[in-house]
Amino acid sequence: MNRLLLMTAALLSVSAASAQKTTLEFWTISLAPLFNDEMNRLSKAFEKDNPNVTVKWVDVPATAIEQKLLAAVAAGRPPAVVNLSSDMTVKMVQQGALEAMTLSAEQQKLYFPSPLATFTFDKKIYGAPWYWAPKVVAYNTDIFKKAGLDPNKPPLTIQTMIDAAKKVKDKTGLYGFMPNVNGTGLLYLFQEAGLPVLNESGSKAVFNSDKHVQLLQTYVDLYKNGYIPEDTMRRGYVGATELYSSGKLAMLITGPQFILRVANDNKTVYDLTKVAPYPINIAGNLIHTPLMGMAVPKGVKDKEAAQKLALFLTNDANQLAFSKVTQTTFPSTLKASSDKYFKAGGDNATDQGRLVSSGELKKAKDLTLVYPDASKLNKVFKDEVEAAMLGQKSAKAALDAIVKAWNASL
Repeated sequence: MNRLLLMTAALLSVSAASAQKTTLEFWTISLAPLFNDEMNRLSKAFEKDNPNVTVKWVDVPATAIEQKLLAAVAAGRPPAVVNLSSDMTVKMVQQGALEAMTLSAEQQKLYFPSPLATFTFDKKIYGAPWYWAPKVVAYNTDIFKKAGLDPNKPPLTIQTMIDAAKKVKDKTGLYGFMPNVNGTGLLYLFQEAGLPVLNESGSKAVFNSDKHVQLLQTYVDLYKNGYIPEDTMRRGYVGATELYSSGKLAMLITGPQFILRVANDNKTVYDLTKVAPYPINIAGNLIHTPLMGMAVPKGVKDKEAAQKLALFLTNDANQLAFSKVTQTTFPSTLKASSDKYFKAGGDNATDQGRLVSSGELKKAKDLTLVYPDASKLNKVFKDEVEAAMLGQKSAKAALDAIVKAWNASL
């Protein structure tokens, strides 16, 4: 009888422990299937350190994550942690979809000040910085040769890149490059060129000067004359990566992490690829480098556990491990970034990309701007720039219209 009671008590104890086990779900952006093993490793490692927790990893396409997150928050079933880019974070904070995090002074010191500041709004931290990677230019040496360009002398300025792109199209019929002008991409090109977007107080849009108009006109002319692909404004870097992987684009402006996708999609093109620094605009001497972070959504059941998971995913050891798996991204933590791994070069495009990008970190800055009604104003920006690119209005008229609409909100 005593034995039976002991067995019953043991079963009840196991049942109670199971009932108390918490499930923490975290979402990432477009990491599957390339990085399944690393995400599963992280999940198991956190579970080992926290026996009462089960971690569930969910990967979400970049095009769907904002809508999916807002729906989950509205339904009262948000994930514990969500991977967001800096610009996504701005929109989610403004829509009240994120919880502020509480990082101690020691925890804050783990990260570079600039990345941490990117996720700080009104002195509150809304995300733990994760990975970033300054842009590089992957280029197809075979297309360069066919266009009469020297594969050992890639363009180092924006103008020489444009000249090379024209030569590629004229000589081969293939496209030279697909500039990052879709969406709000032009806002970053303005800043890289040393041109302001807002005045110093952030209360007024100022990007309709003659120099701003001239920069937009450069890309309007390229589009009008068939030097950049027709779907540039619709598909952005996804379309550019696909075009490059198919051997129909000479130069790919990309984060070095996406070079792995080329290797996965078309080994022949990958083997023909070399990597050069992103052509800077001397006036700005900046490279817009989007930052990824881990945030805690509004309405999580256990905010403390959620934040613990976010900080675990972005700690020194795990950021370094993730960088080694991706081979091309860089940590936002001080200790991990100093690892000798990032200075090791190699013969293949992936190793070249990591080495080239590491040399550009001093110029890297997330140029995402914070302003009210970001979603609405960004749509105005996108629509008007597209109208200019399609020849429906002049570059000046488009920028004047955007500035007028922005200043009505600012």
